[in-house]
Amino acid sequence: MDKRQVSQLRQFVDLCKARPQVIHLEELDFFRKWLESLGANIPDAPMTSPATSIQEEPKTQFSSNMDSAEEPAPSSVEEEETIQLEDQNVEDDNDQASDNHDEDESEESDLEFDNDGVIESDHDEPQPMGDVSLEVDEEAIEEAQELRDQAIVAAAAGDFQKAIEFYTEAIVKNPTSALLYSKRARAYIEVKKPNAAIRDCDMAVSINPDSAQGYKFRGIAHRLLGHWKEAAKDLRMACKLDYDDDANMVLKEIEPKAKRIEEHQRKYERQKQEKEIKERLERIRKAREEQAQARAKEEQAHAREEAQQQADEIPGGFAGGMGGMPGTGGKPNLSGLMSDPEIAAAFQDSEVIAAFQDVSRNPANIGKYQSNPKVMSVIQKIQAKMGNQM
Repeated sequence: MDKRQVSQLRQFVDLCKARPQVIHLEELDFFRKWLESLGANIPDAPMTSPATSIQEEPKTQFSSNMDSAEEPAPSSVEEEETIQLEDQNVEDDNDQASDNHDEDESEESDLEFDNDGVIESDHDEPQPMGDVSLEVDEEAIEEAQELRDQAIVAAAAGDFQKAIEFYTEAIVKNPTSALLYSKRARAYIEVKKPNAAIRDCDMAVSINPDSAQGYKFRGIAHRLLGHWKEAAKDLRMACKLDYDDDANMVLKEIEPKAKRIEEHQRKYERQKQEKEIKERLERIRKAREEQAQARAKEEQAHAREEAQQQADEIPGGFAGGMGGMPGTGGKPNLSGLMSDPEIAAAFQDSEVIAAFQDVSRNPANIGKYQSNPKVMSVIQKIQAKMGNQM
């Protein structure tokens, strides 16, 4: 054994001396049986979970069995853990509650949820990340594995900050290991730094899209921040990739909230679409109305022009052919007559135009139209406009 391995063994022995109940961890069953075969006197297992007694401070409600499901490593060069002390079954007696989470103004802002277990967001500088473009050799992988083992021991002793430091050193040695980022994310959750955990899980998933633990711990971190929809999405994916009792337990807890948000968003989108359709229809209606008004004005102007042209074509003029009108020069001023909308509309009728031309040529022909109320009505209006001189 080299010096580093001896040092790790000494750390483990010191841990067993300080906390003999750690011997009863399921992962160390082989070690306990070997000691008993040598005649060692093993203290009885405590009534509480051995994992609980090695914690120096209460853990979050998501600590139990967080590492129970080991995901496949993305590379065949990664070795399986030789010492697994991270699988812990802890019953939380210290619920976290905070209403300090500032929700973004969005379509889900009017939904109200209880914030049991939600903690304040962390705003530390981003943690060191490894260079994923680095070519990792066998020696670096072995060194990363040894650092990972030390992180496991530190985590088992409840020193998660120390575990984070070991995981960070391991990541520098082997930055292509999605598993290392997931493990460090779990440690960040323990020290209540969910945003840091999310950054690690983002890296894990980018390296290995099938990283079940990456999705699991990111979902748990989102849950700690009260991001119900995001948490549910990640935990569903984690269970799909590699079913995990703990991930499923958290998912069951938050899924009703996530579904409420999803349904609310669907309703919001429907309302938004309906509003957009109504606004579009209103714009179309107004545009058509403006077009119709413009056409009406254009047609009215065109009718006046046509009536004036037709009057100009009448031989001898209207006034002259009907006894004359002082100051008209032999013809009526139809521009003034056509300002009357009823007269302008009447002169679009071919029957009225023909009668007007007939009477203009021979005023005596007015008798032919005495029984035609449409024609007589127009002539009477013209007479009234011209001072009843016809």
